[in-house]
Amino acid sequence: MNTPESSVASVPLAARRDFLKTSTAAAVGGLTLGFPTVLRGAPNGSKLKVGLVGCGGRGTGAAANALGADSNSELFAVADVFSGQAEAAVNTLNNQFKDRINVPAERRFIGMDGYQALLASGVDVVLLATPPGFRPGHLAAAVDAGKHIFCEKPMAVDPVGVRSVMESVRKSKEKGLSVVAGFCWRYCRSRQEFFKAIHDGAIGDIVSYYATYYTGPVKPMPPASARQAGWSDVEWQVRNWYNFSWLSGDGYVEQCIHSVDKVAWAFRDQPPVSCVATGGRQYPAEGGNIFDHMTAVYEYPGQVLATVGQRQIPNCFNENADYLQGTKGSAQIARSVSIRGEKTLRFREDDDAMYDQEHRDLFAAIRAGTPLNDGERMATSTLLGIMARTAAYTGQKITWDMIMNSQDDLAPEESLKWDGSFTPNPLPIPGVAKFV
Repeated sequence: MNTPESSVASVPLAARRDFLKTSTAAAVGGLTLGFPTVLRGAPNGSKLKVGLVGCGGRGTGAAANALGADSNSELFAVADVFSGQAEAAVNTLNNQFKDRINVPAERRFIGMDGYQALLASGVDVVLLATPPGFRPGHLAAAVDAGKHIFCEKPMAVDPVGVRSVMESVRKSKEKGLSVVAGFCWRYCRSRQEFFKAIHDGAIGDIVSYYATYYTGPVKPMPPASARQAGWSDVEWQVRNWYNFSWLSGDGYVEQCIHSVDKVAWAFRDQPPVSCVATGGRQYPAEGGNIFDHMTAVYEYPGQVLATVGQRQIPNCFNENADYLQGTKGSAQIARSVSIRGEKTLRFREDDDAMYDQEHRDLFAAIRAGTPLNDGERMATSTLLGIMARTAAYTGQKITWDMIMNSQDDLAPEESLKWDGSFTPNPLPIPGVAKFV
């Protein structure tokens, strides 16, 4: 699903800690309050200025989707720690949108604080596409700056970050900002029709859900010998961000989260009671601290179980599918998208369009002055992934209340410096790693 080549424009981690030291955990559902819906509309004659934070493959793709969604928009600024990636993104997009790339050298912000300069440059819409470990801080800053936001999934890598995201969502609603999440299946028309039918009772009450996310390695960890002289701990880890839980959240949270999000969708984004999980790292790798396989079982009210299996090991059976069983039938998103109940239903395949549709909906909301905000569900789905990873890492049964109030914070205690040192947690051992 999501390509792993994103880069980071900064690391604003201290701010989220200051917030979380004084805040208490609140249920995600508690965000559904009556916020004002006043939005500064942008008539079709107003050119919308787009800023891209994180110029890797996913960020460049998101920018192309955004520019394709609104013909009166332009790429106005980019930010990344790698100048080469910023240049590559601008050049790639210029080939496709030659007259709508307005990013001179002075608006190509390179460095740890690049996102701050981008937010102050006059952009209207911000695309957040760095590794997810930095997402809470970037989201908070974008909301404080009053920008409309496309926020790539997942939204955080730990409960501390999720609670920061929840606070940002609250503020974004107060300001009437649009926040669209990169959980792209929610914008796939066929999946919308599928889950509507499920919610309308096409298979009766759900009694079980089984999802698979079995693939090869996304971005294998290189050997230590590949580290160049002069690369700090921080740079080395950022260059290999997928392999460190404080940056990616683990493969379950970064990639398999799409399957987790569909489980959440099926259960109307209501949280489960608890989760147990197993996992580990089987395939040899030098460095990094993430598992390469994990299986989680969520228990929903009424003892309904949802199982999500994830594996990223080469030369194994691959599948990305969903199987639902209900009291009146069954459904699948696999070789076909279908429901077998009192009626047999089949749904068209239009997977690629969802990447464009999420941006079309975002820009349409901005133009209409009607906020579109995915905040509650994007926080719920992210925390569901973190819940399973925590259960697998610790070997413990984790309840929703436990994960909502967890103080687990995978990122450094203070803001990172590009030339700084940082030693992440070791590879977890279930039964030894402690719940925090």
